[in-house]
Amino acid sequence: MQTILIVDDDAAIGDLEQEVLARAGYAVQRAYSGTEALLLLKNRRPDLVLLDLMLPGLTGEEVLPQLQGLPVIVVSAKAAVQDKVALLLGGAADYLTKPFDTKELLAAVYTCGDLTLNTVSHEVRAAGVPVTLTRTEYALLKLLMQNPGQVLAKSVLLDRISSDTPDCTGSSLKTHISHLRAKLRAATGRDNIEAVWGIGFRLRV
Repeated sequence: MQTILIVDDDAAIGDLEQEVLARAGYAVQRAYSGTEALLLLKNRRPDLVLLDLMLPGLTGEEVLPQLQGLPVIVVSAKAAVQDKVALLLGGAADYLTKPFDTKELLAAVYTCGDLTLNTVSHEVRAAGVPVTLTRTEYALLKLLMQNPGQVLAKSVLLDRISSDTPDCTGSSLKTHISHLRAKLRAATGRDNIEAVWGIGFRLRV
């Protein structure tokens, strides 16, 4: 089970986020200040951090540089474009503006290890680096992220993405996967997708 750390001093918003994420099958940790978040991270590293900016003590902007190697989604009422750009350049994987729809929250936190996929914007990041994918590569990655660590047969991959990607066939699947693996490897420095000989592929977790 993936763990998400919510760092927010607003108990009501944190409670809402926790309820939505727990129903979606995530384990949730809570921190109410930047200092508390950093103390928690010394003992356990979550799969994703939802970080508010206006926190008591250390602000979200001060905490963000200390979260290197972790996917971080900033959740803040600050809506100015320059704020979003600065935080994304500073290492945030995505930015969610308060108030938000719960469906938007679930879409934004679609993550697996150092990979994040936003089904609203269709943005993909690997180790915080934006990755440009074709429509077929995006569909394949999304399906693999829905089943982390599970081997998906080639026939299953083709069947599940057929309605969205008619260009992907039995003969071209390997090429699409190869291009996807190369793009992710260039960003993360490791092979995120494993080929299981004679069966199919799986996303390494």
